[in-house]
Amino acid sequence: MLHLTSTDIAGRIEDLYGAPLADLRAHAQDQPPGMLSALLGMHDTLALAERSIDFHRDHLTRLIHPERQIGPHEVSHLLDGTRRLAEAVAIREIQAKSIAAVLQSLARAPAPTPASPTPSPLASAAPLAAQSVAHSR
Repeated sequence: MLHLTSTDIAGRIEDLYGAPLADLRAHAQDQPPGMLSALLGMHDTLALAERSIDFHRDHLTRLIHPERQIGPHEVSHLLDGTRRLAEAVAIREIQAKSIAAVLQSLARAPAPTPASPTPSPLASAAPLAAQSVAHSR
């Protein structure tokens, strides 16, 4: 299974919209809710889950340090930390799959092709010969 990180997702969003994430965030604030704001929200949730995973993993690592005694009090902290780590991993997986599926379904719109100039009917027509007002003899 492919594990996309928030950094990978940010790159895909930037590629899709053709602008850096910070610029997209600023732009989305001035717009009604739409696909861009949804993608940015999903990215934020994914990034938060990744930070939570790092925090809880580090916390558990400190709790089970080989020089540290694990007593009855620490067991409840271990269980709580393990539960929180599992929740963060589940959120990350769900968010990563969801946003990857949405991004895969979207494609960057091709740049508009410049319209070929249409000649004006008057400009292309040959000028009419001036008619003389004088009577012929």
